Amino acid sequence: MLGLALALAVAGCGAGARSGASTATPRTGTAAAGPFPALRPAPPPSGWRTATLPSGAVLAYPASWHAIRTDSGTASAALTDAHGAFVGYLNLTPRQGGETPTNWPGFRVSHNRGEGDLVVTARGSARGVRFRDGARGTCVRDAYTTKTHLRFIEIACLLHGARADSVIVAAAAPAQWAAQWPTLARAIGAVRS
Repeated sequence: MLGLALALAVAGCGAGARSGASTATPRTGTAAAGPFPALRPAPPPSGWRTATLPSGAVLAYPASWHAIRTDSGTASAALTDAHGAFVGYLNLTPRQGGETPTNWPGFRVSHNRGEGDLVVTARGSARGVRFRDGARGTCVRDAYTTKTHLRFIEIACLLHGARADSVIVAAAAPAQWAAQWPTLARAIGAVRS
């Protein structure tokens, strides 16, 4: 039951928010340290599953994760613990509103607040992030507490690709962030939009 409540809380992670947040130049490498972690475009590892949106955008996720239902027209996958609580979460959503590369960091934070999240804080952002197939995007790293008092850290990127403009969200609880970051980073880097 906790897993379902968390799915509903995290499902709002799809798209949307207003303006502001610091910017940082994207770095290479795989460390999750600093104001904004490094991201690298690369095909998904062998054995990963994929989910394709009607727009043609593709989410890749590990075979140990499972697809979950969220909003229509989106793709989501999660890793849960023995109690059904989220350990890691991924969501790919088509761009749906007034999000732009320029306003994305503030737009995302405002969206999270609009979904009812509490104590939403931007922790860094990066513009001109490279994705697969020549796609480019703007990403924000933020943290928030849900209405049910669950805490998350997320990286949310708005990317412009050959097929579509999409939003990829990768989230984990603060206690799980360091352990889940390598998988979340691979999933972000494997997105096709």
